[in-house]
Amino acid sequence: MARHISALKRARQNKKRRLRNQSRKTRVKGVVREVRQALAQKDAAGAESALVKAVPVIAQVAGKGTLHWRAAARKISRLTRQVNALQGA
Repeated sequence: MARHISALKRARQNKKRRLRNQSRKTRVKGVVREVRQALAQKDAAGAESALVKAVPVIAQVAGKGTLHWRAAARKISRLTRQVNALQGA
């Protein structure tokens, strides 16, 4: 356990950041799940609307540093490709 004042403060900050990051990651997983569920049901319109909601959330989380920007770009790209493939089929 931390003993110094600075170490105690650092522990408090780490706890806050961990909870904040956990919340953001859960939010990303939720919006990605909505897109994937629409894709599984072959609902092109629903997948498109879910993607429109998901992209800004993923980008925002990457902007905060919780998710690496390349990982976020990869998620957005893959989801977009899947939605476009469904619309083209």
